[in-house]
Amino acid sequence: MSGPRTVVVIGGGVSGLATAALLAADGHRVTLLEARSELGGRAGSWESQGFRFDTGPSWYLMPEVFDHFYRMLGTSSDEQLHLRTLDPGYRAYFEGDPSAFDLPAGRSAARAAIESLDPASAAQLERYFDSAEDTYRIALQHFLYSSFESARPFFAREVVTGLPRLAPLMVRSLDARIRAASSDSRIRRLLGYPAVFLGGSPMRVPSMYHLMSHLDVNDGVLYPEGGFARVIETLVTLAADAGADLITDARVERIVVADGAARGVRYRTADGDEVSMDADLVVATADLRHVEQELLADGERDHTDAWWRKRDPGPGAVLAMLGVRGALPQLAHHTLLLADDWDGAFTAIGDRTRGRPPETPSLYIGKPSASDSAVAPAGHENLFVLIPVPADPSMGHGGVDGTGDPAIESLVDRVITQIAAWTDAPDLAERIVVRRTVGPGDFADDLNAWSGSALGPAHTLRQSAFLRAGNASRKVSGLLFAGSSTIPGIGVPMCLISAELVLKRVRGDRSAAPLAEPRRAGS
Repeated sequence: MSGPRTVVVIGGGVSGLATAALLAADGHRVTLLEARSELGGRAGSWESQGFRFDTGPSWYLMPEVFDHFYRMLGTSSDEQLHLRTLDPGYRAYFEGDPSAFDLPAGRSAARAAIESLDPASAAQLERYFDSAEDTYRIALQHFLYSSFESARPFFAREVVTGLPRLAPLMVRSLDARIRAASSDSRIRRLLGYPAVFLGGSPMRVPSMYHLMSHLDVNDGVLYPEGGFARVIETLVTLAADAGADLITDARVERIVVADGAARGVRYRTADGDEVSMDADLVVATADLRHVEQELLADGERDHTDAWWRKRDPGPGAVLAMLGVRGALPQLAHHTLLLADDWDGAFTAIGDRTRGRPPETPSLYIGKPSASDSAVAPAGHENLFVLIPVPADPSMGHGGVDGTGDPAIESLVDRVITQIAAWTDAPDLAERIVVRRTVGPGDFADDLNAWSGSALGPAHTLRQSAFLRAGNASRKVSGLLFAGSSTIPGIGVPMCLISAELVLKRVRGDRSAAPLAEPRRAGS
């Protein structure tokens, strides 16, 4: 169909808002329907007693992806966000070692800091970081912005000549690639932990993802003032300004299909009224398994129950948002606590049949109050703690001030004790004045996340690149997908790219590179 289309976007998270903005800016009539009363999806925000917490993403990486997205809408990151470089990019504590490791800002300083942990492997680590940079550049130009509709872009000279080096990266694990560069257990954990943010284990994600080390080591870590709540604000404003109609408290219950084509949706309002909305294009950005199982009939689904049973939903998470009285100089803006039982911990996280967290979990702790005075009252700290656990909703739900399910609150109590012991903050528990927890059951109920997954399907080999679920229905014409369940994958930058992949589908663009940015007036 040529000309403007009538589009319904299901879901008001990052990918839904970005899709609505890009399609509306391209001249289409767009309505976005969000089931909850607030927009943002996993990138939510919660406030209590003068504290404001981001409830999801907290690492601002791949800045060129953000800037490209903004430029597609006639603006830029500089115009939309106030970004600052974090120094250190992150801090890490290793089990049994009271001294902290800081990753300094700046490419040379960051590399030198990691290499100082294993000077004998400095040359191999230099090659590792160089390879990470090269792999990232190739991925950005030839893979991440592709829907894999055509093989032609992959015959580009750079891809073909690099194939002997790139092919092994798909079949070898990230952990194996790290251990080939250094035998130091601290480096193994530092370079392997980003696998958690890929929804996987370093023992299972392909070594292609060593490109993640380019992002924090070579490029550095940024922070948008106002956190990811500010990023969501920009997406909402840009989508609305482009002409998209953003409707909250609108729970889609069915994608209407007739003669093999999407014709619209039926949704229910907060008052319980059922509303039908016609469309000639539906873009579902909600969890893909939820979309298939709940919004489509049997014959309209691309994937069978057997297909889903063979897939990995990625890890779950227990989150703790803590408002703390007094300063915590032991913690940086980003802090990692890395346990000794590396293999055992990831085995436990991946075992959904037992549904038990690791005995000593490795943790991520965000302290945005280190960089942003607006997220906590004066004289207080804002902590966001992520505890990887199996993706199992039966682990329970969180709550405010200790009212969550006992298993969730007990785990958080144990983790607070761990943080206090590892970082020499013995009175931490006594200084907590605000507390909210979130469990896998909340991810399942609030976000319709498959198996209570915190991030989305893991980036294992069979769930990466062209092996990941595609972004166009094979059974229903006029039905496209975006978000972390589909290509290119997990994370805010990936969700922005997934929105652009929808735009490319609508335009009929089968290229593998980012779209050309529109020229700005006066440029």
